[in-house]
Amino acid sequence: MSEYVNRLTRFLADRGQPAEFVALTADASTREYYRIKWNGRSAVACVYPEPFAPAEQTFIDVTKLFLAAHLPVAQVFDFDGALGVIIQEDLGDTVLRDVLLEAPKERSQRLLNEAISLIARIQTATPLAFELGSIASRLKFDKEKLLWELEFFKTHYFETYLESPLSDADNAAIAAEFEELARDLEACAIVLCHRDFHAANLMLDSTGKMRIIDHQDARIGSPAYDLVSLLLDRITEPPSPEWLADRRRYFLDVRRTLGMSKIDEGDFAYEFRLQTIQRCLKAVGTFSYQSAVRGKTYFVPFIRPMFRIVDRAIGNVDRFPHLRSLIEFELARN
Repeated sequence: MSEYVNRLTRFLADRGQPAEFVALTADASTREYYRIKWNGRSAVACVYPEPFAPAEQTFIDVTKLFLAAHLPVAQVFDFDGALGVIIQEDLGDTVLRDVLLEAPKERSQRLLNEAISLIARIQTATPLAFELGSIASRLKFDKEKLLWELEFFKTHYFETYLESPLSDADNAAIAAEFEELARDLEACAIVLCHRDFHAANLMLDSTGKMRIIDHQDARIGSPAYDLVSLLLDRITEPPSPEWLADRRRYFLDVRRTLGMSKIDEGDFAYEFRLQTIQRCLKAVGTFSYQSAVRGKTYFVPFIRPMFRIVDRAIGNVDRFPHLRSLIEFELARN
């Protein structure tokens, strides 16, 4: 019996619940998920690798914030910090990513627009996050955090995945460009972001309602951050510039409809491209780490498309020449 299962079994016994559960796929997470019986109905148990302090637990905190903002997340039914267990509402098994792969074009477009609208709704909760003193309001995509993610990419792509560290000269040149990029994006960090808002973290419940999951890492960031994540994460073929421009316009229209401040379309396109560079490089770091360290090689096919997207974004902003040279070298040899 694994340590995760052992702790969950103890938790259920303490609550007088049956020790009946089925393991669920956790993707890239270090947490483990199980479908359980809870007071006669189905629920999901999330078991963390270590104990947590409930008052400092980000999933519990952000769930409270999102529910207060009428955002569609799962209810938390119970938790035990010492055992590292959280019991939450069972949203079913229908993941938006899977639906989009099979749905007719018209339905896919409607669902994508619904997801984009959720991003804008999350951003409207920014004042509430500060009012409630949410942990999310105290975290930010500041220069330090953005640079950490860029360094994560550099370390795990070149050193862990390729086993070919950069030269000292390349390291110095790319570090200077990362500083520029992080500085510019820090200035854009003004709204609440989910931080990992992609189609694998959205579900359709039994009524067909779209629900948000994996929201524990919410923090203050760029208005473009979640949109980049949704439109460009884990794809095998980069979308056309025209399609991306149309999705950006739709997002800006939804923001205005919700009463948020107007953002110039051209300014947002530039910010979106800067965020694309940072977010997609961070994704390459994640895919490299998961593949090389955790053996999840199904992430490998997403690496090259991410580089193609970053290369195009760098060309559009006409900056970061050394980074572009490195990426184009990788694209040429793969």
